[in-house]
Amino acid sequence: MNRINKKLQEDKKLLSIYFTAGYPKLEDTTTVIHELVKAGVDMIEIGLPFSDPLADGPTIQESSTAALKNGMTTATLFEQIKDIRKTVDIPLIVMGYFNPMLQYGVEEFCAKCAEIGIDGLIMPDLPLAEYEMHYKAIFEKYDLKMIFLITPQTADARIRQIDAASDAFIYMVSSASTTGKTSGFSTVQTDYFERIAKLQLKNPQIVGFGIKDEETFKAATQTAKGAIIGSAFIKALTADGIEGIGNFISKIRP
Repeated sequence: MNRINKKLQEDKKLLSIYFTAGYPKLEDTTTVIHELVKAGVDMIEIGLPFSDPLADGPTIQESSTAALKNGMTTATLFEQIKDIRKTVDIPLIVMGYFNPMLQYGVEEFCAKCAEIGIDGLIMPDLPLAEYEMHYKAIFEKYDLKMIFLITPQTADARIRQIDAASDAFIYMVSSASTTGKTSGFSTVQTDYFERIAKLQLKNPQIVGFGIKDEETFKAATQTAKGAIIGSAFIKALTADGIEGIGNFISKIRP
């Protein structure tokens, strides 16, 4: 069984952390992963930096720019984490944009992910129809779960299409803005969370965008299976360094 599916069966609210590969320094990728595992997170999203990140707010954009300047590439990331499964057993997901994957070669990219133990991919700019028509068979061949995003603006019919095409979890974006802009959840967002819960989808949902502390984590996971923290973690990593990771995670889920 894929590690993501196995983790989703656990009787707990899941905490997933996003970080940018090659940040703060190029060689920090595996160190950050190991510190997050030590701190007790349930899943890790490894951000593959891209020069034109449409869904990312300024914090993640800045970390991506820094990582690219540090020399991070797709090939470098694969080299850095080629032995990660010798020491890490929680789900690892690569989050990036489709262009670098296309440049690398879609099947080659998927094969490499499978070889080194990546469990899933999040590609916000890969449309559902395109995925189903051209790439679903390749993803399934390598047991890679494709994670799709929904927002408060996504129609119920579209959400059901995404649910039918998915086999892990649905990334539930808490707002229509880019990452890092939210300062808590409004009634509009909590109504959205309840609306999705009432759809009784076959795939659990994990909420992203706007999760930054224990309060927002609890609010996001009232109806969802878990929550993803990205911008707030990058800010803490920038301010406190790798040695502050344990302290940051302990404040989210004491």
